[in-house]
Amino acid sequence: MKSEKISELTTKRLSIYLRCLQILDRNGIQTVSSRAMAEQFHLNSAQIRKDLAYFGEFGVRGVGYSVSHLAQHLTKILGLDSRHRLCICGAGNLGRALAEYGGFNSEGFQMVALFDTDAKKIGTTTRTGVPIYDIKKLKPIVVKENVDIAVVTVPSEVAQKVVDLLCAAGIKAILNFAPVHLRVNSGIKLQKVDLKVELENLSYYLSNPSVSAPANLPE
Repeated sequence: MKSEKISELTTKRLSIYLRCLQILDRNGIQTVSSRAMAEQFHLNSAQIRKDLAYFGEFGVRGVGYSVSHLAQHLTKILGLDSRHRLCICGAGNLGRALAEYGGFNSEGFQMVALFDTDAKKIGTTTRTGVPIYDIKKLKPIVVKENVDIAVVTVPSEVAQKVVDLLCAAGIKAILNFAPVHLRVNSGIKLQKVDLKVELENLSYYLSNPSVSAPANLPE
């Protein structure tokens, strides 16, 4: 891999390429060129080659890429060759819906705990069996369950307090759904999902029908 810093946009595109390769593999396709993959999934062939070049030489000129081998390489590059253990802070509708999503367990992630302050929820489990703990027990549970990624789905007014607890518990990666700017310690990766921004983006395309929308992520 090249020593230069890899942008977040590049790593996000790697996830898209992996999804495409998995689809091709399920369809029995053994080799694919960057051009063929770009045409099938509405991507940019030059961008595919450039992104992959950051991590090595994977293709054979005149033949293309081995679908299964490239998928294995991208899985390793994205750190999906080892299972990540997740927790969710906030057992409301969004938090429970995410905890009950079965796709996590088949894609390198395992949901192991929810945390909340509601006494009626604490001590219960989700429909899929994920236990709900008191937020006061966050640190010992995180340590015991070897949690390395946390998802924050609490109201914005308490989000910073929850993130502070996660930082103190040793969490190094946080996905935040709360619509507020949060501060984290150095060395901790914070990723924000702002549903309002996404809806405003959709509103823009509805209001400007002449603008070409980006390609959808393959399923």
